[in-house]
Amino acid sequence: MLVDRAELRDFRNYASAELTLSPSLTVVSGPNGAGKTNLLEAVYFGCTGRSPRTTNERELVRRGAALTRVTLDTSGADGGHRVEVGFRPGDAKRTRVDGRAVDSLTSTEERPLVAVFLPERLELVKGAPAGRRAHLDRLVGALWPARVETRLAYSRALAQRNALLVRIRAGAAGPAGLDAWDAELARLGIGLMADRAEAVDGLRGPFALHARALGLSGQAEMRYRPRSDADSADALAAELGRRREADLARGFTAHGPHRDEMHLELERIPLRAYGSQGQQRIALLALLFAECDLLVRLRGREPLMLLDDVMSELDAARRDLLAALLRERGQALVTSTDPDQVPGAAGGDDLLVEVADGAVLPAAAGGPA
Repeated sequence: MLVDRAELRDFRNYASAELTLSPSLTVVSGPNGAGKTNLLEAVYFGCTGRSPRTTNERELVRRGAALTRVTLDTSGADGGHRVEVGFRPGDAKRTRVDGRAVDSLTSTEERPLVAVFLPERLELVKGAPAGRRAHLDRLVGALWPARVETRLAYSRALAQRNALLVRIRAGAAGPAGLDAWDAELARLGIGLMADRAEAVDGLRGPFALHARALGLSGQAEMRYRPRSDADSADALAAELGRRREADLARGFTAHGPHRDEMHLELERIPLRAYGSQGQQRIALLALLFAECDLLVRLRGREPLMLLDDVMSELDAARRDLLAALLRERGQALVTSTDPDQVPGAAGGDDLLVEVADGAVLPAAAGGPA
């Protein structure tokens, strides 16, 4: 599925803008502060219904405007679709596909799949485990939409168990009620761990291959590190039972899949702690390419790749490697202050787009910008 066109209304610094995308590579250039990243963010928002940069969606609404809206026109083997996402601060987000209201885009087959690289997303490699868990769970949802409910139900059960722990500590409830929540949390937790393990198993090989192809010297590996050793719901429930007194003392559940970790390593050394900025950057790119490979294999769909300022900190050889990888795949949008940083961006099916002061200028295709 391709994104043919994006339309923005009152999104960040854009009052109104339209962007046509190449079926291959679209390069968005312009000076710092012109709105390149905002344009990429808007396309991601239209594909997923959320921002890759902030959890405070009020920031997306242009200053002085009441609401924002992003509309995407797509095309594919099943024909074209229109995906619309609107947000007014204080109201529920509104998402529509072909004019039909949907609760969420996550499990909507008609929406484009997407992978995004942003410099701040290096936190996926070097940040706290919670970010990697959330990212892995979103990938599980993209790979197997029907499994999204497992994670949501686990979060609800965890919140209920924690609330009961607090009531027991306050003397407002007895501990007997924990048995039922331990069983429910264990049942859902075993499913969640299995989903994560299956996703990482599918990523491990492609991640190593792409890391090598992008010039990362040494053996790159992904490892899923669950907090629990349990291989059944009964075993996980027993682990929770053995830790019950400690949980009551803390007032929260300290054991289970909500404490899992995913490691990215180079020669068995964690990149989080010991990788250079360049190594972490390549590892993140390799992870995104590996995810795209897995999405193609399991769902038969090539995601749209969105890469913000990805070339600026790569040397010339790695820029060539990355540009070649992008052109071997499906559709991609790359931002850069200088289009010359994207090797070969002035020819073929590439589309060059310039932005300035929140405006999208006319595009140039197949030749100098």
